[in-house]
Amino acid sequence: MDATSPQTGSKAEADFYARLPVFDHFSQLTDPGLYMPVPDDWVLGLSDIVRSTSAIGAGRYKEVNTAAASVIAAVSNRLGTSEFPFVFGGDGASFALPASQSDLAREVLSAVAAWVRDSFDFELRIAVVPVSEIRAKGHDVRIARFAACPDVSYAMFSGGGLAYAEQRMKDGVFTIPPARPGTLPDLTGLTCRFDEIAPQRGVILSLILLTDPKASTDTFNALVGQVLSLVDGHEAGRPLPEGGPALTTPFKGFGMEAKTVKKGGAGLGALAKLAGRRLISFLVFRFGLKVGGFDPARYRRQLIENTDFRKFDAGLRMTLDCTPALADRLEALLMEAQQKGTAHYGPHRQDAALMTCFVPSATRSDHIHFVDGAMGGYAMAARTLKPVG
Repeated sequence: MDATSPQTGSKAEADFYARLPVFDHFSQLTDPGLYMPVPDDWVLGLSDIVRSTSAIGAGRYKEVNTAAASVIAAVSNRLGTSEFPFVFGGDGASFALPASQSDLAREVLSAVAAWVRDSFDFELRIAVVPVSEIRAKGHDVRIARFAACPDVSYAMFSGGGLAYAEQRMKDGVFTIPPARPGTLPDLTGLTCRFDEIAPQRGVILSLILLTDPKASTDTFNALVGQVLSLVDGHEAGRPLPEGGPALTTPFKGFGMEAKTVKKGGAGLGALAKLAGRRLISFLVFRFGLKVGGFDPARYRRQLIENTDFRKFDAGLRMTLDCTPALADRLEALLMEAQQKGTAHYGPHRQDAALMTCFVPSATRSDHIHFVDGAMGGYAMAARTLKPVG
């Protein structure tokens, strides 16, 4: 198969993501040979919370992150697997699926938008965009798979097609309406029972770095390499302590998790079961109890390894625990690059990080965790970006 051309054939298209080579050194993300073109007969599912910065300014960043992650959880539960290309953006999420699952994408996005509206009073803008339409406008969608650990991989996007599709969605093209009030998607496993995470090195830095359309790919990739070299040392690291984040009290955040539960006619019973599970979970972690096949110490190790704190989706995005001095050096480097016309960047410093979890089964090792800054994160970093293009 020619790696420079989209695949053809329904079987090849359906298996596209599963057959992608997996790389395990994040510094390889600029290698164009790792990114394969998504088949023409695929679609991108997109979501974005309207006026998210206002919600964050009102202190609702946890709700914003939960609403964004709910897209990934709902699609995963509907598919029965998390082995599909997706990306979490803090105030939105995107994914790619074959054409045979385009109706599923629309149904899930519509249901999630209704739940987000009913639960948080947020407007979740949603769209499904054919990859063929993106290529017809001169953009591409290419995907690579980065193994954060042996059990979990995350998709990396390149080609400019994802950013183009997101802009078209914001322009009102390809958008779809939310489902009727009261619709609840399957959000099993969407939770986070851990406290906000204080930095160990001084500051939580959310950083977005995008190429300038006029810059060469080689020049931008060299800049990304410089950034990764700067953060690859004792002055920066993933925003999680070695033993994992601290557990919240049993019922902190109960109201938010309760919104994900299908209550049916026995609403109190469903909530009582949730309360019981949360209390048991707290005791298991608090005292390090092994229950059946679950080992809390092993789970914490997996949690740290599985966390998605850096990604590439049309640009480099990272949430780092770093020293203020390193944050200063990064911003100085990127300001110079922006002045030279190489890239555009958006930084946002915070006093804590926030984690949102998707754990379909606590006894499996493929649970996934999304980290963002606890005071706006990627959404606020994006707000400081200058227009690109």
